[in-house]
Amino acid sequence: MGFLQKLMPPDRWKLPVLIAGGIFTGLFLYAFHLSNAPSYLGNKPEACINCHIMAPQYATWVHSSHREKTNCNDCHVPHNNISNKYFFKAKDGLRHSAIFTLRLEPQVIFIKEASREVVHKNCLRCHKELITDTKLLAYTSETHNFRMERKCWECHRETPHGRVNSLSSVPWARVPLLKSPTPEWFEKMIIE
Repeated sequence: MGFLQKLMPPDRWKLPVLIAGGIFTGLFLYAFHLSNAPSYLGNKPEACINCHIMAPQYATWVHSSHREKTNCNDCHVPHNNISNKYFFKAKDGLRHSAIFTLRLEPQVIFIKEASREVVHKNCLRCHKELITDTKLLAYTSETHNFRMERKCWECHRETPHGRVNSLSSVPWARVPLLKSPTPEWFEKMIIE
């Protein structure tokens, strides 16, 4: 008896198993569509505002100089290899989706320790010349260690997000409106 034959249900169960499988597949695809999951595979900053709670972070980033050269993933995702990048995105995304689905999101968002390390490494990756250029700095081995060991936000606390304490810290923030996940044909049917 082959492996696949062992997995096959008895004849009387084939139709119910097929129906249940179809229902679960449909629900999964519907949830995938509603959550706008494909947007998380790319690098567009608008993906970060799929959750309304990220609107202040998006709005303050849009008004920073970082928006000219970077997107959210440039700072918040590791860049040492592609598998680590997508593993980190998936891990963070699953945590975020669980928090938002269960309505456990805090009023003020604080970065987790693993993310702090990633952000710090990415600051150094992009700004290493600025930190170590002897023409720009009174540079010695002591200042090199001092600059490389400290976290960037010890001095640059409001870069690039400004002072974001809560949604009320940017009450007039304008962020792109998300496209409705409801299909147009269904909306037309409801209106008519």
